[in-house]
Amino acid sequence: MTGNEDRICELRERGTLASEDLRELLSTLAPTEEELLYESAREVRERWYGKDVYLRGLVEFTSWCRNDCYYCGLRRSNARAERYRLSERQVLSCCDQGYDLGFRTFVLQGGDDARCTDELVCGIVRQIRDRHPDCAVTLSIGERPRSSYEAYFAAGAERYLLRQETSNPAHYRMLHPPGLTIESRKRCLADLKDIGYQVGCGIMVGTPHQTWDHVVEDLLYMRGFQPHMVGIGPFIPHKDTPFRDEPRGTLGDTLHLLAVVRLMLPQVLLPATTALGTIDPQGRELGILAGANVLMPNLSPRDVRGKYLLYDGKARVADEAVACDLQLGRRIARMGYELAWGRGDHASRCGAAVR
Repeated sequence: MTGNEDRICELRERGTLASEDLRELLSTLAPTEEELLYESAREVRERWYGKDVYLRGLVEFTSWCRNDCYYCGLRRSNARAERYRLSERQVLSCCDQGYDLGFRTFVLQGGDDARCTDELVCGIVRQIRDRHPDCAVTLSIGERPRSSYEAYFAAGAERYLLRQETSNPAHYRMLHPPGLTIESRKRCLADLKDIGYQVGCGIMVGTPHQTWDHVVEDLLYMRGFQPHMVGIGPFIPHKDTPFRDEPRGTLGDTLHLLAVVRLMLPQVLLPATTALGTIDPQGRELGILAGANVLMPNLSPRDVRGKYLLYDGKARVADEAVACDLQLGRRIARMGYELAWGRGDHASRCGAAVR
């Protein structure tokens, strides 16, 4: 076997590698070694979750953001961004329609909106849980005080997504304006986990100034933190940001990292993201074949989907949510997998056992 084949086998068996071996694996992986990596990731994923691919109904409910992150199309200083806020009634309507289609998890995602008060968030969460008590509610609304996270949890939110984007302090400062720090981001993640959420973190692949050493630092942070969910997607530039002319992250690097994360965190819930579908028409399917097991069709009203633009060229994935059932389901089935319409909790929360 080649050196990387040995590393893949060790990673599959032990769930970890030394820093230098991780770096060597990611930076030198040859096409002839990829299938062993992906096959290993699929084997580990299926040990915990079988052939199920879990669905989350995404509701992008506000495009306003108080932050000015250099990579994001929703950044505060982007005067060209089309801003909107869904009303409480609109959010509930999206979830009601999603429920009728079979979704049992809803993800409420938005910018860090100053008008998105704790009272508003808690009220929406409570109403969703009252209407659909068999569903899980996930929030992704940025850094908040611990007291806010506690209030959302008490209202019925059970999951929270907060990607750190990079774990290295110096690299973090290259991507964010003064006032935002990785220390604050990690503190929020620790608070969320301590409160009892199923917590998701994650990174962008191929961001400006990113090195393989940064990526290895990310992987080791995530292994130590043990998140329930990890979001891995390629960096895609937006024309109205300081990074407009930077190259995008690659499909290959993103797939490699999905597989490595699966081997390092065997029980993790791992989405094949919309960004993957943006850089390649088959990106999400390839993500599933690299160890991912979550898809997030968009349930937002059609007239706002084109306004929530974190990056350019966002794939119009599942323009009609029912298309997910009729078309995406067939594509997933041809790959040997099956859409799972339940809550799709982390294995540690639902008594899943090794198969």
